[in-house]
Amino acid sequence: MPLSSYSIPPERLAAARRSFAAIVGAQNLFFDAEDQDSYSDAFAVDDSRHRPAGAIAPDTVEQIQAIVRVAAEHRIPLWPISRGKNLGYGGSAPVLEGSVILDLSRMKKIEYDEENGTVLLEPGVGFYDLYDFLKARGLKHWLSTPGNSWGSVIGNALDRGVGYTPYGEHTTKLCGMEVVLADGTLVRTGMGALTGSPTWQLYRFGFGPAWDQMFVQSNLGIVTKAGLWLMPEPESLMGMDLEFDRPEDLGPLIDAIAPLRREGVLQQSPTIGNWLRAAAILTTRAEWTDQKGALSDTVIAAIRKKFQMGWWGVSLRLYGRETINREAYAILESEMNKLKPLSMKRTSWKRGEPLEMTGWTGTPLTFPMQNANWHGGLGGHIGFSPVLPQSGSAAMEQFRRTYQRYQEFGMDYQASFAFGERHLINVNAILLDKDDPDMMRRVDPFIRTLVADAKAHGYGEYRTHLDYMDLVASTYDFNGGALGKLNAKVKAALDPFGIIAPGKSGIGTVSSKTKDRA
Repeated sequence: MPLSSYSIPPERLAAARRSFAAIVGAQNLFFDAEDQDSYSDAFAVDDSRHRPAGAIAPDTVEQIQAIVRVAAEHRIPLWPISRGKNLGYGGSAPVLEGSVILDLSRMKKIEYDEENGTVLLEPGVGFYDLYDFLKARGLKHWLSTPGNSWGSVIGNALDRGVGYTPYGEHTTKLCGMEVVLADGTLVRTGMGALTGSPTWQLYRFGFGPAWDQMFVQSNLGIVTKAGLWLMPEPESLMGMDLEFDRPEDLGPLIDAIAPLRREGVLQQSPTIGNWLRAAAILTTRAEWTDQKGALSDTVIAAIRKKFQMGWWGVSLRLYGRETINREAYAILESEMNKLKPLSMKRTSWKRGEPLEMTGWTGTPLTFPMQNANWHGGLGGHIGFSPVLPQSGSAAMEQFRRTYQRYQEFGMDYQASFAFGERHLINVNAILLDKDDPDMMRRVDPFIRTLVADAKAHGYGEYRTHLDYMDLVASTYDFNGGALGKLNAKVKAALDPFGIIAPGKSGIGTVSSKTKDRA
């Protein structure tokens, strides 16, 4: 049974702290109660869980190598973070309470290959950092940014985060990593295994097994650098913002977009969002009702009327040569008009014109975080995000099932269906009111019910909060959980003492060798 907390013997922690201070300087150690609070999960359902022992903040690869060797010597579990902004999934907090946070936010080097459109980044480089860097050089390449862009570029890609441009599946744009293993060994993947290789950020695979994805959503090593492909600034951008009036419009909309995405007519990663996805940013619940439980249809209709929004909305964008975009736009317009949208607003841009500051142009943004204030007071959110086929009927069934559960547990439904090339991710946000004890008691059984519902239909989450990593990992149960057993074998081989991020993605915990060491 995995541990949920781990108490490091005081004498062992004191000895490790002395060694850590010698490596990074005492000013870069953070072990006070206030520090422990700041590295905890701000959106936690249970604030008593996942509290770290403290944090250490290196700024070089050599320091990280030295830190993991000290951690192995003293059996100190480390929880690496890039910037710690993964709110809704645990923020900077560790799975294993009592771990020491390895804060990589001071590592902010950027290497830019303008000709080939790649960057080599350290984990502390945030989306705003990289955007400012590229903007100062004329924005010849665009980012893809997530809905809340204050986190790490590499950290987001390593957790399979998504954005809105043709480069929106961020993990697929990684190319070449530098990784510190649990014994302090420094490894470069792909072409980086050749000293001085000029193709490290150009060819993903190298020779032999390709290990990059082994370090995605894993605790098998600490990524200290990673290459990322950037999108060349397009000649033009064309598209449309659409609103649809009824819940049942979701299925036909998905069936219309899916073939366009598979054919490559539409190369971006569009997201169909429900009305609350926008309304929770524009207003607060108290402006409309003081009734507990899920919002009534009457209140929903009033909110939609005020803000002139559909039940579902989606933005479609085309990037590239203007002549090609014109032809593709005609196809989009024809297909969308067949669905009789509530509204269709056309948008276009040409190189040299002022750029709209939106996720569709790769501009970092944070205003969607306003949804944490939907209930007022101490807010937050947590997500439930199963992967579905690109099928309108499957999506409608998932929507009806999940919407019913939201009503059953008295929650307001905020959801979206995000396209990949062949799949959908149904991102459901549970907007929290941490000042409402009754609501907070319902959150855990609600999420567990959603996970069980999805599993019954063969759906699993692609990403989850710290509290549910073991649960979600257990749903991947083919052949007696063979995948989990494989992960455990690799973890035991690379990190026998369970030093790096024990429990992440349901993989490993502090080993008996660590617990028993006096």
